[in-house]
Amino acid sequence: MRFLIYMGHPAHFHLFKNTILLLKKEGHEVKILIKKKDILENLLKNQGWDHVNINPEERGDSKFSIAKALLKREFEFLKIARNFKPQLMAGTSAEITHIGKLLGIPSIVVNEDDAAVVPLFAKIAYPMATKILAPDCCDCGKWNSKKHSYNSYHELAYLHPNNFIVNAEKVKAYIQEENFFIMRFAKLTAHHDEGRKGIDLIIAKKIISILEPHGRVYITSERALEPELENYRISINPLEIHHAMAMAKLYIGDSQTMAAEAAVLGTPAIRFNDFVGEIGYLEELEHRYALTYGIRTSNPDNLYKLLSDLVNNPNLSSEWKKKKEKMLGEKIDFAEYMKTLFIESAKK
Repeated sequence: MRFLIYMGHPAHFHLFKNTILLLKKEGHEVKILIKKKDILENLLKNQGWDHVNINPEERGDSKFSIAKALLKREFEFLKIARNFKPQLMAGTSAEITHIGKLLGIPSIVVNEDDAAVVPLFAKIAYPMATKILAPDCCDCGKWNSKKHSYNSYHELAYLHPNNFIVNAEKVKAYIQEENFFIMRFAKLTAHHDEGRKGIDLIIAKKIISILEPHGRVYITSERALEPELENYRISINPLEIHHAMAMAKLYIGDSQTMAAEAAVLGTPAIRFNDFVGEIGYLEELEHRYALTYGIRTSNPDNLYKLLSDLVNNPNLSSEWKKKKEKMLGEKIDFAEYMKTLFIESAKK
């Protein structure tokens, strides 16, 4: 069978990587399309995978820029799909649904954000999708009838124990300390981030002052760092970052994805931004499994107290290990699940 997989963000490389490996192992043909976004193309090159970049220039974040780039990608997408003739197209973009509808090819949109959090994406992607593959805890709004639910998270497509084993040797090249913390700063410039805030310089310096007596602080950042924070920056191979996160004493950031990644790895995770309380899968990780905490930017004092409580808890590691095992006992390997679903959907 022929499958076309579209990736629009570095996180999507991790999301689909193991499913693609499983499909290829069974003899299926997989074509990978991408658009330029941060380190996505480097990840694919490091993996040694052929791919087609249908939008080699990063777009702006205005609605006009989004629409212009979308039309350009759809034109390229159409030419490739007509030539490749896939039995199924899957990915995280609106293009696959539009071209799928035009050519009569089933399309599966893979998304874990509630429709209310990404309203523009939902409006342009969901109406023409064959299926919306989303976690049980995700609300797809008025398109819930198209939702194909599963009992897992995106992050368990690549961080489930079936697919990921922590390798301390890969971390030693970057981090020598036994006790360390990872901070993550997102750009928060996407269209759905408008009006949302995260960790600013004042808050970052306060966080560091709380953490430093207990270990080394490392910062990984999408945005430019202020000069005062540059000494904390870690330049780590993106393929190794999850090993470091699994070994960290604690994660804190304003990124949604990395908070979830830390949580499923069993690392105490705090997200500090204005999306807290709105995203279903993170709410489940927080309130059902107590693996992560969310604090809105209007409550920095709550953040400082929580940080202090966590770093002074002598049983932190063992408590989170138990929580992680409970979560893993109730969730499935999402990579294996996607492989099976894609094959079954392509046969219809």
